[in-house]
Amino acid sequence: MDTADYYNNTDTKEAIRAIHAALDQGIRLIDTAPSYGWGAAEKIVGKAISGRRDQVEIATKCGVWWKSERGSPNGIKNGKATYICLSPDAIETQLDDSLRGLGVDYVDLLQVHKPSIPPDLTPIEETMDCLINLKRKGKIRAIGVSNMSLQQLKSYQSIASVDSNQLRYSMLYRDHESDVMPFCLSHNIATLTYWSLEYGLLSGKIPKDRNFAPGDFRNEAEHWHPWYKSHNREKLMSMFSGWHDLNEKYSCTISQLVLAWTAAQPTVSHVLCGSKTVDQSIDNATAGNLNIASADIKRMEDDLIALDSPD
Repeated sequence: MDTADYYNNTDTKEAIRAIHAALDQGIRLIDTAPSYGWGAAEKIVGKAISGRRDQVEIATKCGVWWKSERGSPNGIKNGKATYICLSPDAIETQLDDSLRGLGVDYVDLLQVHKPSIPPDLTPIEETMDCLINLKRKGKIRAIGVSNMSLQQLKSYQSIASVDSNQLRYSMLYRDHESDVMPFCLSHNIATLTYWSLEYGLLSGKIPKDRNFAPGDFRNEAEHWHPWYKSHNREKLMSMFSGWHDLNEKYSCTISQLVLAWTAAQPTVSHVLCGSKTVDQSIDNATAGNLNIASADIKRMEDDLIALDSPD
């Protein structure tokens, strides 16, 4: 379960109900980060798992800093200047803050949120030594990375075993299929995919004439995500309409079918899905139980290949 959308304006009670619904449906991994809502997401997760710690594996992150001008500038996010800082003392400080927010004494997985960037370029050896030490102390149980190139991933892996790699992957974004994902598979590194529904674009609920609420970043998405352009959304909706028989065959929605396709890929071990409501949690969990026949997976793959590139 992905909590990236648990920002300060999130309905806390509904978010907690959504997490409880996910756990009740058998979901066991909750992915969060200090920068999601500037600590708010971790506090929501902490409240939700109170009394249920043994039912969940918590994955959080380190490296995105906003409390001071420390590290390398990483742009503005939700009105705050952010920095990338992977120095050992910054990682330990951030982890301790996360543990307090989550109300736990350890996390199951600590992930380097983004690679270090100039000018404050922390050597990977220093970052990994810190993570290894935190694991020895029992504050974390596994080490992960996120948003890494193949070379960066290899550099981390050359120092000590990396347990997981979180990366963007979907039907429409498959750049890592030729390098990072096969490397993970061959080295027994779990892959945690995010944006597998492309923020709703692959849900089958965003037709070409859909307007987004004021302030929704998708209003500007077509400038950097060509599939959000109206005529390209129409192409997607046309492809989805050809899958109605699959929806009936598997008693599922388009988004559930897409998530099931994603989970069926041989280089994917975990599919992260955001849920703000109880219904979304149940829908996502149901997708995880779908067993799509190989012939239908192949058919969907052929339709994707035949889909014209966005223009």
